[in-house]
Amino acid sequence: MVFTFGTPLSYGVFHQPFSDAFGISPVAMSTVFSVMLFAFFIGSGLIGIASTRLPARVVLLACAGATAAIAPALYVTESYLGLVAVFAVLGLALGTVFVLLASVVPRWFDERRGVATGLIFVGNGLGLTVLPPIWQAAIETVGVRQGFLVVMGVTAAAFALAGLTCRRPRWADQTTESFRGVLEWVRGLAGSRTFQLLFVGMSLAFAWYQLLAAYAIDYFAARGMTEAAASVAFGLIGGVSIISRIGGGYVADVVGSRRAFLASLGCAAVGVVLLLVPGWVALGVAIIVTGLGLGGSATLYIPVLMEIFDPKRDTAIIGIFNVAGGVGALAMPPLGTASVAYTGSYTVALALTVGVVLTGFWLIAMGTRIR
Repeated sequence: MVFTFGTPLSYGVFHQPFSDAFGISPVAMSTVFSVMLFAFFIGSGLIGIASTRLPARVVLLACAGATAAIAPALYVTESYLGLVAVFAVLGLALGTVFVLLASVVPRWFDERRGVATGLIFVGNGLGLTVLPPIWQAAIETVGVRQGFLVVMGVTAAAFALAGLTCRRPRWADQTTESFRGVLEWVRGLAGSRTFQLLFVGMSLAFAWYQLLAAYAIDYFAARGMTEAAASVAFGLIGGVSIISRIGGGYVADVVGSRRAFLASLGCAAVGVVLLLVPGWVALGVAIIVTGLGLGGSATLYIPVLMEIFDPKRDTAIIGIFNVAGGVGALAMPPLGTASVAYTGSYTVALALTVGVVLTGFWLIAMGTRIR
């Protein structure tokens, strides 16, 4: 789980070095990362729906193989389309691993599912903390191509270990539906008012951080940090989120997943607003509050969904809502990059981020209330 979200949401580190190395403009390069996020969420979501009856181990080992295969790819591609293909495969592999682990691990727990989900999602928080500076150091030390090879090699090894370990509990209920039956279930679900509100709301609950990631490192640098310090500051948001990934699970088991999840989104909105406040103290508080909101919202959506929908369709449920995340992900990196490039200010980008969080909050509150 360390590598699933850590790499795709490190694209703020990637865009300038990759633009320079391949002679592609930063805005065009941001579309490559949009494709990666699109594949991460939508492609892997569709695979999650299709793999409801497949052994988790088989799918995870296939993802490890795909990651290993693309590790040296930057040595043989120079074109924009080649980069699109490499990052599409990368996004698909990373997202599929996330869907499998995020949906299978909670099935092992009934009474303390919130805590268990929080613990497995600590991996995501750790990845958001350490991967941006790791990518920064790798690129600065050995260059774009070799840095990509090294980090992808380690990622493939981690996925192989996960594949050897992860399986669904034999004693838990399993779906016996065919793939066609799962598609029929999805088609019927699409007509539900609850599903419609949650689909859009969860898309925005993912999208605000993707939007922030597009410009956060540059924003911190514009406030006087070095590039390395800005990467660390952005990583600290993920580091702080580890606290709420664990603590949020405990809170959810006490007050309910819905309340804890909505409180986390509200916390994220406050944190992004505080990023507008000048001064180093305000910036530090903003990073802490945003991280707390990120950790809770990134973890607790799974217990919320498992309470509303049949958990027997574990990977299908998480896969569908991964698709929701992909709808927003396709637009977020270009939107964040372009809003700064064409306004010459970060105020519009920050305001857009707050608006995305609050809209997601309202839709999810409505969707979980009317069920």
